[in-house]
Amino acid sequence: MVVLVLERVPIVLRGELTRWMLEIRSGVFVGTLTPVVRDRLWRRACQEMAGGAGILVYSVRNEQGFSVDLWGDPSRSVVDIEGLRLVEAHLEG
Repeated sequence: MVVLVLERVPIVLRGELTRWMLEIRSGVFVGTLTPVVRDRLWRRACQEMAGGAGILVYSVRNEQGFSVDLWGDPSRSVVDIEGLRLVEAHLEG
């Protein structure tokens, strides 16, 4: 399973990703992709974000069962606390 969350990206990029994944909410894509297709889509998304941000979550064999990649300046980040990856929200104010 692959989840891709995009923020502040061109609508053309979102449209292109719908060829491969289901957009379940604005900017939130899910799908089952091979690692090769996942990596190619992620690289392309990173190239075309135009100042936006993205978070990629995908299944791997580790303690939590997933890995996370970030690009740009997303409103959330992933922190590693003693080998456990947790999401940290960036609060405005």
